[in-house]
Amino acid sequence: MRRFATIVLLLGVLVACSPRKEFREMVCYELHTPYSVKYESSQQLDEEIRSVMRNYYHAINPFDSTSIISHVNRNKEVALDTIFTMVFNTAMRIADTTHGALDVTCAPYINAWGFGFKTDSTAVTPALIDSLSQFVGYRKVALVDGKVVKQDPRTLLNFSALGDGCACDLIASLLDAHGISNYMIEVGGEVRTSGHNSRGEAWRIGIVTPEDDLDGSNNNLQAIAHLGGRYGLATSGNYRNYYEKEGRRYGHTINPATGYPAEQDVLSATVIAPTAIEADAYATAIMVMGRERAKTLAEEQPHIAYYLIYTDSINNIAVEQSPSFAHFL
Repeated sequence: MRRFATIVLLLGVLVACSPRKEFREMVCYELHTPYSVKYESSQQLDEEIRSVMRNYYHAINPFDSTSIISHVNRNKEVALDTIFTMVFNTAMRIADTTHGALDVTCAPYINAWGFGFKTDSTAVTPALIDSLSQFVGYRKVALVDGKVVKQDPRTLLNFSALGDGCACDLIASLLDAHGISNYMIEVGGEVRTSGHNSRGEAWRIGIVTPEDDLDGSNNNLQAIAHLGGRYGLATSGNYRNYYEKEGRRYGHTINPATGYPAEQDVLSATVIAPTAIEADAYATAIMVMGRERAKTLAEEQPHIAYYLIYTDSINNIAVEQSPSFAHFL
């Protein structure tokens, strides 16, 4: 009996000394894109999360001349890491499923229109677009034996259409490796969730009403998505990244088929998918595809759900969603 009591006492001491699980929050403004991580854990993981983000930027940040993607764009020899390879393969797969609506070789078009990592001062003309089209196209680049092979050395890559989603998933992998089951990660507005929040409820993610909002101050919500489990969510829209010239507005989403900004009635596209990188990529693609092609896409890719905000025939804001999105509202 005395021995049993001693064991119980020791167990009590061990439990008392064990770090208690609690919800923690990390908010970081150190790198190019602000990000936040909320997670339930008995230990602080800030430095490990920062390390993940540093590796992410080293792989696919086109603004860093020392990054892997910058070396690829300059046709320099460089060892590809697992992050670059994963993003490249995901981009090629989704390019196929969207029939080229997502195309990470659009960097020359994006640069020409003033939205990329390099801004051309030359006025955009049909002749310029035609000349750029000679080396734009996702089928003109491939990954062969661990190397990026281009049909034309002028081809450039830009992973911005799925970069923030990729960062969310990388942090999620770190948290998963630590056995953490409840978390919400937000990078540049894209989100990855698991489990529930500190109140034991589904994570609530606001879908902003698309309004002219260059400074990002608009917080009016069109809807709230409830993510109770493992999901990625991303929203793409032109209402925060555009410019006006000679009375005409130019949005940052470029149609790879034309080389010009996509002209659709869709103001914003929110996509929920199993991973944030997929949600991010498909949201961008839908901005190019428009509402009718989005319906076909959701039928062909039933693992994604979308919520579109658009302007109707009399210029009023309207909403359209895939049947599966109703589950999240």
